[in-house]
Amino acid sequence: MSEGVTQADQPTVREGESRDLFSKFDETIKVRETLLASGVEDPFSLVMEKVLSPTRAICNGRDTILLGTYNYMGMTFDPDVIEAGKQALEDYGAGTTGSRVLNGTYQGHKECEEALKEFYAMDHAMVFSTGYQANLGIISTIAGKGDYIVLDIDSHASIWDGCSMGKAEIVPFKHNDIEAMEKRLKRIPEGAGILVVLEGVYSMLGDIAPLKEMVAVAKKYGAMVLVDEAHSMGFIGEHGRGVCEQAGCIDNVDFIIGTFSKSVGTVGGFCVSNHPKFEIMRLVCRPYVFTASLPPSVVATAATSIRKLMHGSNKRAHLWENSKRLHGGLTEMGFQLGTAEPQSAIVAVIMPDLERGAAMWEALLKEGLYVNLARPPATPANMTLLRCSLCAEHSEEEVETILGMFERAGKAVGII
Repeated sequence: MSEGVTQADQPTVREGESRDLFSKFDETIKVRETLLASGVEDPFSLVMEKVLSPTRAICNGRDTILLGTYNYMGMTFDPDVIEAGKQALEDYGAGTTGSRVLNGTYQGHKECEEALKEFYAMDHAMVFSTGYQANLGIISTIAGKGDYIVLDIDSHASIWDGCSMGKAEIVPFKHNDIEAMEKRLKRIPEGAGILVVLEGVYSMLGDIAPLKEMVAVAKKYGAMVLVDEAHSMGFIGEHGRGVCEQAGCIDNVDFIIGTFSKSVGTVGGFCVSNHPKFEIMRLVCRPYVFTASLPPSVVATAATSIRKLMHGSNKRAHLWENSKRLHGGLTEMGFQLGTAEPQSAIVAVIMPDLERGAAMWEALLKEGLYVNLARPPATPANMTLLRCSLCAEHSEEEVETILGMFERAGKAVGII
């Protein structure tokens, strides 16, 4: 996709008139209109008419297998989780109508933070209204003007926005390149505050970061380290604490950011830390202070889910088997995947271009399979992807059915 509208493309502005503020989106509008004019259903406006389970929903009147929901551990329909939400809704009402620093801290918010501290075996936990706000708030508050943030070029939008909001010097490095990261750190002036921001699993390709080596390099230069484990919490690591745990470097990470909208199965975000001064963040972090807190029913479902994930080893093992089977099956068919080996619950199928990617997406939907169509600028290297996110509740039979759907759709569209 084009980087944007060139100067020549801008409409003429007459004296006394202002430029249309939407003109900056003209290229994106054009791409979308061209795509829809080809007869393809809009892949970004799908409606789920009824959700039947963590792995199935009614889409366009058809029973559809869900392979693009980030519902990694299948907790959305867990009976205990649902019951906790119902009880909190009945006991505390629909919402708090206030910030955490005013009237918006209920017993459930404290219990949710206690569950997080227990899950990660850390001293402090802070719950935000979304995972996006967690990154926005923590990064912008910790690293400000005069500080430096060294981050992977493929970092999530919420990380980039947190960097911009804090007005720190932003120093990106090539994706998962340890040597490039160290070169950037060497150039930072001595005595400057440094925050290194990494992700455990990168959501587009499903690849993991070499965290053990990267954290060691960051500490060599005196940097603090923040790791976003949104796509690995609950699934990766012996206790589901993420890639940090799997890599054996969790004790050297200063902040772990996560979300409730993936493995936990609801909505919200969080940060856990062992830093002795961390609690001051509740008074100085603007995206925490100046927004309403999560509804009681949401934190009740989150706390219940987190505590159940502590004992989710069987689910984790089954999810790994699902990932290996899907990755292996698609590779055998001739699809180009984002990673040579399965590294997470995300399997990214690389498409030749947006048009054929959209055609493949639609062909799969007609087969009864929903996946995510991802396109630039969200994807690295201008790739178009069909992003598959597996669930621990997908049965072996469902995975085999999914493989059959991919084979038929891939041949029909000419991808394989």
